[in-house]
Amino acid sequence: MRILVTGKNGQVGQSIQNIVNKTSKTYLKNHEFIFVGRDELDLSNAASIQAYFKKNKFDVAINCAAYTNVEQAEVDENDASLINHMAVKEIATIAKKKNMKLIHISTDFVFDGNKSQPYIETDTTSPINVYGKTKLAGEYSAISIMKYNAIIFRSSWIYSEFGNNFVNTIIKNATLKGHLDIISDQFGTPTYANDLAQTIINILAEDKFNMPEMPSEIYHYSNEGECTWFDFAKEIVDILQIDCNLSRITSDDYPQLAKRPNYSVLSKKKISDEFDLNINYWNDSLKRCLKNLKLSNKFL
Repeated sequence: MRILVTGKNGQVGQSIQNIVNKTSKTYLKNHEFIFVGRDELDLSNAASIQAYFKKNKFDVAINCAAYTNVEQAEVDENDASLINHMAVKEIATIAKKKNMKLIHISTDFVFDGNKSQPYIETDTTSPINVYGKTKLAGEYSAISIMKYNAIIFRSSWIYSEFGNNFVNTIIKNATLKGHLDIISDQFGTPTYANDLAQTIINILAEDKFNMPEMPSEIYHYSNEGECTWFDFAKEIVDILQIDCNLSRITSDDYPQLAKRPNYSVLSKKKISDEFDLNINYWNDSLKRCLKNLKLSNKFL
């Protein structure tokens, strides 16, 4: 198969590329992966998307590209919509026409956070910020256009060794400062991008995915367990033994333009059952990520 991966500079895109480059598995070596970023494929421009797919043929497109700045999206809704909605709509239209399969990454922010137990795929969506609204619009476009051959992965609190994310921010600030205030009333589940990337790669080899007309599906994927941002930060500081005092604060103590769901834990039962997955707990995966950061000398 010839497989396109968009968002090559993002956390999931880089994680997929890292796995592909290091693997010795035969089924991956038999595939050709093409990784592209904004320079190769401008997803904010429909004409650019059309021209790119006219020149290049693929069997699968894995769309890891997204407008992920939740705060900036509140004042830049048009740009967020271009990437998170209109580009997905364009790619889905092309994929259907060319009989190409699509894997698209979405978010827990499609939910309002008013539940107190993990969200399942069929729960009512009701995003409370622009980012969530644009991502939900992208989901809707993909599924409505592609009744077959599309998979949407909703994930949450993604972090990795790459780029700017919560883990790297906490390490930097905790190292430089003696005290941090961390929100303790928002519950979710961290997702190690490497685990999500590996799951996507594994699914490429599944018989179900390779059916000629695979019914389109939405799956939830994060690591197992749940925590608050405070719990997440404390685990990072404790594992690395950083001398930093953490204090609990509420969302009201840290006003932001974009509202965040108070509870956005995702149930992984559907994907676990259908693909027989063993999903790592969030703190176990965090330890692996921090170990990889140490090995790569990416600490301050």
